[in-house]
Amino acid sequence: MENFDVIVIGGGPGGYVCAIRAAQLGHKTACIESRGSLGGTCLNVGCIPSKSLLHSAEMFHKANKEFDKIGIMTNGLSLDVSKMMNHKLKTVDGLTKGIEFLFKKNKVTYIKGHGSFASKNIINVKNSDGSDSQVSGKHIIIATGSSVSTLPNINIDEKIVVSSTGALALEKVPSKMVVIGGGVIGLELGSVWMKLGADVEVVEYMDHILPGMDKEVSDSFHKILKRQGMKFNLSSKVNKVTNNGSKAIVEFEKDGSNNSLEADVVLVCIGRKANTDGLGLENVNIEKDERGRVKIDKKI
Repeated sequence: MENFDVIVIGGGPGGYVCAIRAAQLGHKTACIESRGSLGGTCLNVGCIPSKSLLHSAEMFHKANKEFDKIGIMTNGLSLDVSKMMNHKLKTVDGLTKGIEFLFKKNKVTYIKGHGSFASKNIINVKNSDGSDSQVSGKHIIIATGSSVSTLPNINIDEKIVVSSTGALALEKVPSKMVVIGGGVIGLELGSVWMKLGADVEVVEYMDHILPGMDKEVSDSFHKILKRQGMKFNLSSKVNKVTNNGSKAIVEFEKDGSNNSLEADVVLVCIGRKANTDGLGLENVNIEKDERGRVKIDKKI
């Protein structure tokens, strides 16, 4: 069993930065990451790939809708979704390789696998090749990030009913997309596919989009998206999503009546949950709150 001064569980923006800094301060450091690539949600299936697609979608939209207004003719303009996705993957791959280089430069041991507590100072590792191992550390840092939340009555298959991860890897532009959730992630990804030609309709439980943000900002953004063609069902509660293998039907309540929408793709973006399951926290008496997050106080 290899011994370390610091072990970081999780290789996202919190974990890999922490591991690099610990190594720079002279600690023998390891970082355990189960995804198979560093950078966490943000770099692999979040901020970076979404911004890559948003940039491509914006360029296509302008060429398709605005260039002719200034005398630039784009007759024969077409869209190659496969090439667009390859460009996104190339961007992500370059950045993940960059983090691996920083690990090597700073002598951080990169362990590909799932880490869980065996005891206070020993971590069990289910390695990516299927083997099991253990490492020990004087200090263990939990930086496991979050994953997609869903509703009990919705089954995400990442083909017809997708999370943000699936929405970043669609093989073609859907004719109709329904977005469940009017938060930042749903609106951003909805905007991507709307600019590429999809008819996008949002179903949001609250009476406004971007819950938690300033109401003036929310209202202004709502108006902008409506002008761009996005449709909204606010104060609407989703009851059921039925997936028949080629399309899906979203059933929801609005203004006391039952409504339904049929879509080629349903994007579920209702928030995220802490990645604390399977960490063996019970083995080290670490408690979780009702949302699955590690309980903390002024000292922890």
